[in-house]
Amino acid sequence: MKILLAVDGSTYTKKMLAYLTTHEEVFSAQNEFTLFTVQLPLPPRARAAVGAEVANSYYAEEAAKVTEPVVKFLARKGIVPKVVHKTGSPGEAIAKQAAAGDFDLVMMGSHGHSALGNLVMGSVATQVLAHCAVPVLLVR
Repeated sequence: MKILLAVDGSTYTKKMLAYLTTHEEVFSAQNEFTLFTVQLPLPPRARAAVGAEVANSYYAEEAAKVTEPVVKFLARKGIVPKVVHKTGSPGEAIAKQAAAGDFDLVMMGSHGHSALGNLVMGSVATQVLAHCAVPVLLVR
C-alpha cells in the first residue's frame, strides 16, 4: 500500500506517528511511505526582494526542520520513507500530491476542531477531506 504521511512538525503529527507505529499489523514497513510537508509561500514582494534562490533555500530548510526528525523516528521502526516538500496551500497541496502520486491512503494528524471552529479558523484536514479523492485517515 502507498501511504502519504502529511506532516507539519506539530504535536498532532507526533500523535499520528505514534498511531502508525503502534498499529504494525496495518502499517508495516512493507508499505511504501512518503513524507509530505507544505511550506506557506513568502509574500510576493518578499520573494522578489530576496530572489528565487534564497526563497527556495528557505523553503528547503524549513521543510527539513519538519521532516528530518520524522525520518529519524521512522528509521528506528524500520521504515525508510521518501520525502517530498511543496510550497502553497497545505490542504490543496496534500490532495494534489495524493492524486498525482497514486496513493492508496493519506494519513495525517488533526487538531479536532468543532465544525464551528473550522468555519472560523479553517482547517487543513477539512480542506484535504474536501479536495481529496483518496481515503484519508485523521488521527486526533
